[in-house]
Amino acid sequence: MNVRRTAAAAFTAEFENEQELRDEHRSNLSFGAFRLSTAESVALDTVLLLTLRGPWGGEAFVQARVVAALPDGIALAVSGNADEMLGRLLAKPPDAAEAEPEKNLNSWDRVRALSQMEKILLAVKADRTERAMLLQDNDPRVLLSVLRNPRLTVDEVARLAKSTFLTYQIADVIMKAGQWMASVEVRLGLIHNPKTPQVAALRILPTLPESEVRTIARNATSMALKQAALKRLQGRS
Repeated sequence: MNVRRTAAAAFTAEFENEQELRDEHRSNLSFGAFRLSTAESVALDTVLLLTLRGPWGGEAFVQARVVAALPDGIALAVSGNADEMLGRLLAKPPDAAEAEPEKNLNSWDRVRALSQMEKILLAVKADRTERAMLLQDNDPRVLLSVLRNPRLTVDEVARLAKSTFLTYQIADVIMKAGQWMASVEVRLGLIHNPKTPQVAALRILPTLPESEVRTIARNATSMALKQAALKRLQGRS
């Protein structure tokens, strides 16, 4: 999701694809809520004008009130019929249904044909479809470049944290970014990935819920991590 502050009390949130939009509708919009990913600071109870834009340009304009601060944004209470909003946001131009599969196919062919240096340069500005392809590349330079993309989402970082292509350098970049490490899914991806350096996994352990620590105490393949998990559980009891 690409979020921009367009005025003192106005934001625009643009969904990059249909799945991202449907996930937000299912998790938040259908309950009269919206999760706005932004580093901007907005006071509680501020009333905002929120412009939502779908992946094919459909728009919905809603009034929203700030109800909570989140580690990577703000929680909003929104007014209006969520299903009608979804319908407007999913609206496509007449030829979009035919054009989208062709666009994805062309993107795949184009990215696959690039040299490694061209992939590294593309990764910083790639859209979500292109990033999905680049995240499957086994070149750490490409993956590190993807991490510099300002539109990269937490779910994409979580996917990389679980990847067999993870390296020490990639894990280090992820762990230094507070907005990504605020996600339990990212932390779990790292701690369960055998490619994550042991010292990093041990740093993550104290930040996990007790249920996850218990799982690690039972199933961790690293003896040092398993012992640390058992010790932590003993300290809590």
